[in-house]
Amino acid sequence: MNGAQIRLGQLFDRESGRSFIAAFDHGLTLGPKPGSESVLDGLQRIVAGGPDGILISPGTMKIGGHLFAVQGAPVPIVRADWIYNGEVYPGLPALLQDPRQGEHYEVICSPEDALAMGAGAITMFLIVGTAEGATFSRNARQVAASIQEARRVGIPVIVESVLWGARIEDKRDPELLAFGARVAAEFGADAIKTTYTGDPESMRQVVQGCPVPVLVLGGVRSSDPMVVLEATRAALDAGARGVVYGRNVWQADDPVMMCGQLREVIHSPVTVPA
Repeated sequence: MNGAQIRLGQLFDRESGRSFIAAFDHGLTLGPKPGSESVLDGLQRIVAGGPDGILISPGTMKIGGHLFAVQGAPVPIVRADWIYNGEVYPGLPALLQDPRQGEHYEVICSPEDALAMGAGAITMFLIVGTAEGATFSRNARQVAASIQEARRVGIPVIVESVLWGARIEDKRDPELLAFGARVAAEFGADAIKTTYTGDPESMRQVVQGCPVPVLVLGGVRSSDPMVVLEATRAALDAGARGVVYGRNVWQADDPVMMCGQLREVIHSPVTVPA
């Protein structure tokens, strides 16, 4: 067993074998939003909720790293890249919501730097369906290179494979989600973060076609917590190994309570079809 495998294992509960990760890296692409205006206060509320891991930016790791320096704290996961697409992020100021500005992808943190910060893992995007094939090629090349570097320094890589390209009409297309997840796994990703298809049967196809753990993302905030909890149960029933939820956690009326409800769902037994 190598360092990356050991660190990845620390994200998954010993009993359930699943993981609840809270995402608080939205400031990189959306700026300050309700619930995240104060970086440290927002991070403290999430830590108090007791997720297994928290996805944050390098800057947030710099500001709030001390919150992880205690026994039993969540595992910090650093976002190692940045994307821009006015169509993907409707929460951007109106001036920036212009698809003519194109799609952009940049690596902002190396695996070695993330490890030096104290991160237990890094996360990177793989954006399927970009308008320009060259953009996807560059994205893929940089993700693959970072995975190789991460292997050398012993830190796991969670690839966020999503259908956020300008050419995509259905961001929950099961066939394309399965394609993106498998490609990222073939690059050497240690786990995949991807979109829930909307129903267990089609999600099961995504999971079964991916040889590494699949985690589902939360997407836009739902005003009804029960919708989030029911979708979580369905994704787990389909074989997902956990979730990475952002706005449905830190924009919840009570983030600590929401974390508790999610922990109960994720780490309780689920129905697995025969």
